[in-house]
Amino acid sequence: MEVQRVTTDRQLEEAYKIREKVFVEEQGVPPDKERDEHDAYSEHVLAYAEGKPVGTGRTRMVGDSAKLERVCILEAYRKHGIGKAIILELERIAREKGAVKAKLHGQTHAEAFYRKLGYETKSPVFLEEGIPHVRMEKPL
Repeated sequence: MEVQRVTTDRQLEEAYKIREKVFVEEQGVPPDKERDEHDAYSEHVLAYAEGKPVGTGRTRMVGDSAKLERVCILEAYRKHGIGKAIILELERIAREKGAVKAKLHGQTHAEAFYRKLGYETKSPVFLEEGIPHVRMEKPL
């Protein structure tokens, strides 16, 4: 398994396919809400297992913080450390860009996962596209 920074249009399309499968097909997010204006200036990563893209995520700078977003893994590849590898690569990119803190809106079912990686919950539960989330942060 490896995680690479997205550098080509083809890789970006692979990331979008994974996001569509997870967020739109599995979780019911409306297709017009899954992609947004932040895609154009975010740094995206792809995780590969057995040579095929199986996970993705993106990060973008918001002031002196990095906002980690759209982290997802295809169902058959979950629980194998791929999510952790994606987060660590996004954090590495964030530090490279000068971020002092990483922030994210984590789905509540993944809150314990993010806590294991050093994130603290900073908000009560709120809904994004009908899915319960919490705001989490970690110093970098």
